[in-house]
Amino acid sequence: MARGPRSLRNKVVVVTGGAQGIGARTSAALVRHGAKVAIGDLDQVLAEKTAGELGGDTVALKLDVTDTRGFTEFLDEVERRLGPIDVLINNAGIMPLAPLAEEDDASTRRQLEINLHAVIHGTREAVRRMRPRRTGHIVNVASMAGKAGFPGGATYCATKHGVVGLSEAVHLELYGTGVEVSCVMPAIVRTELASGLGEAKMIKSVLPEDVAEAIVDALRKPRFDVFVPRSLDAVGRVTRLLPRRFGEWLVRTLGADQVLASAAHSTARADYEDRAAHSAPAAEADGR
Repeated sequence: MARGPRSLRNKVVVVTGGAQGIGARTSAALVRHGAKVAIGDLDQVLAEKTAGELGGDTVALKLDVTDTRGFTEFLDEVERRLGPIDVLINNAGIMPLAPLAEEDDASTRRQLEINLHAVIHGTREAVRRMRPRRTGHIVNVASMAGKAGFPGGATYCATKHGVVGLSEAVHLELYGTGVEVSCVMPAIVRTELASGLGEAKMIKSVLPEDVAEAIVDALRKPRFDVFVPRSLDAVGRVTRLLPRRFGEWLVRTLGADQVLASAAHSTARADYEDRAAHSAPAAEADGR
């Protein structure tokens, strides 16, 4: 007999990068399901505003995910305030765009630190806390860019491929432990991160609420692959079955090769690019 959806009531859930965008919408969805949510974000003022709007047992704490010691201390503080962590959602991420030859090394390091190293550290901390209790769920927000390469965002794609690979490996490491892993792979999500991006034929952009709904569904009915929209899974499978030359022709025909590249120098991204350039203070201070 199949089990019904799992309840999220009173579950302690951590959302990194939870002050806005996907993180804020996911936090809101979780609160509606009765979860106790801890928002971690570099922008503490905005995080506190978001937490105040959500109400419930929501707490907001400042978090620089590139500060590994600070990240661990943040999780410790969440557990002191709310109890053992049941779910960790590694959502924080940035997407500065430029052809690789034009990308400076500081941007490369920043993406690696936020998008990949922080997810590795957060996942490791979650495993150490959850496995002894034989329960828990780790959700790593990757991207469809973790399954394919898109011009204009080479390093971003590399980091998201890393998140997918990390998630797949840890999922197997945790088999039989009671700890679940889900990897979320959305298309273009209409948040500030997607400023200036166009659409690809047959691949529609989604709203942050769509991603939030998919994450909550994966927590209630655990599964590893979480594509948003779900049709992305079929598109990816078909493309990977084709000979490379034909597959690349299809990508060009659909315009997918220009989605990031065409926005790399867009003035519509100026504010976002500036914010992303100041999103890893600990890494910058350490010269990483």
